[in-house]
Amino acid sequence: MARPLILLIDEHQARVQQFKTVFEFMEYQIDVADSTDYPGCLEQTDSVYQAVFIGSGIDKLALVIKTVADADGKVPIILLQEQGALVQLASVLEPLLFRQLEWPSTYTECKSLLERLSASSEPDKVQRRSIDRRVFDRRLSSQQRLKGNSAAINRVCKLIHQVAEADATVLVLGESGTGKEVVARALHDWSLRRSKPFVPVNCGAIPGELLESELFGHEKGAFTGALNSRQGRFELAEGGTLFLDEIGDMPMAMQVKLLRVLQERTFERVGSNKTIHCDVRIIAATHRQLDGEIKENRFREDLFYRLNVFPIEVPALRERAEDIPLLVKDLIARMEAEKKGSVRLTDAALAVLMQHNWPGNVRELANLIERLAIINPNQCVDVKDLPEKFQHYVVPEGLKIISEEAAEPKQAANLSALPPEAALTPLQLPEHGIDLKEYLNDMESDLIRQALQECNGVVAHAAKRLKMQRTTLVEKLRKYDLQR
Repeated sequence: MARPLILLIDEHQARVQQFKTVFEFMEYQIDVADSTDYPGCLEQTDSVYQAVFIGSGIDKLALVIKTVADADGKVPIILLQEQGALVQLASVLEPLLFRQLEWPSTYTECKSLLERLSASSEPDKVQRRSIDRRVFDRRLSSQQRLKGNSAAINRVCKLIHQVAEADATVLVLGESGTGKEVVARALHDWSLRRSKPFVPVNCGAIPGELLESELFGHEKGAFTGALNSRQGRFELAEGGTLFLDEIGDMPMAMQVKLLRVLQERTFERVGSNKTIHCDVRIIAATHRQLDGEIKENRFREDLFYRLNVFPIEVPALRERAEDIPLLVKDLIARMEAEKKGSVRLTDAALAVLMQHNWPGNVRELANLIERLAIINPNQCVDVKDLPEKFQHYVVPEGLKIISEEAAEPKQAANLSALPPEAALTPLQLPEHGIDLKEYLNDMESDLIRQALQECNGVVAHAAKRLKMQRTTLVEKLRKYDLQR
């Protein structure tokens, strides 16, 4: 039977030797890494660590803790603190730790800690790894659902990367159906609060007289029908993210109360005078033009400035029509994964979809693809098979859709299996010229993103797909500010 495996990330050689002596005596296998090579240990898919111990004197301690938590959200992380020289951690890092252990420690204390680790770990470690991988995949897919190579969607992704790890309030703006909640979930999933709840509230769908109870909760007997005490969404989101969708539809009376919570980080349940402190990140979204709402006295100006710390505007689909082939491919792939059928679209059909105005944005496109899959199951849809409102569009001459695999979702193109002359399509230099360096950088960063997605974020595997050294890929990740 294999010995349980522990990873120690430390650069204090004396402590490393002491640690190995104690834990190897307890029949544990120890992997040792420092602040530069520990990511390679975490990427070994055949290694399931029962725990990761991190020495407090390590370089970039906060980054190391966060990276370990990112790589395996369920593995217990124990921080080794030197006696008499305790390191104070930021409040956002403490929830990521299983425990802090002073070192040198006693045999009894180490044994007690290992017993707690065994009790908290799941019996089937391979199953646990697969669960954790699904958690990582969900975090990755929330941002990958922002499909596209257009400049507009790339700007949105860049803004998400910039603000995700900050605790700043974010205001997501955009028309209905553009994917504002997808942006909010991506912000949460890439933040330091990702292990805590993401709680969405649609402020426009809840009657104004019930919204206060929904957000702040109520006590028993606070109003007719309040038969029991109830937690509000602020309490449910404690430590995590509260997403206030359609904030522009919130009644003025509730706007005053929300402003107070944002300023003081305290609130009271309905029917109670007990003050509750909250630690919640606020992400708000609206399809309304809040400047106009302020002029019409339907939205408070002071609340707008409190929410508008970091605005992100999600582009309408008509503003990024070049992303439609990728979106269609993604929508079909999701339908197939959910066993909802499949469909194929010809290049001509895609070209017609790219000319449409899409007032309902991505939501309207998703509904169309689902309807086509019902009417034409597992068939190839051409222009004549599209609904009547698409029939007046003219198919361009010399048609060539860049993303050909969007028309063949079941057989994605394998460029590595083709000869070079077949894998590349001749490009036409635009009349106004092109910034070649920027164009090549965008192409390179997009291919790196695709490789990471296909390899579930494992850098070593992605490097093989791209036929480059792992260290080279890591440098390019830093260069393009890409998350792993």
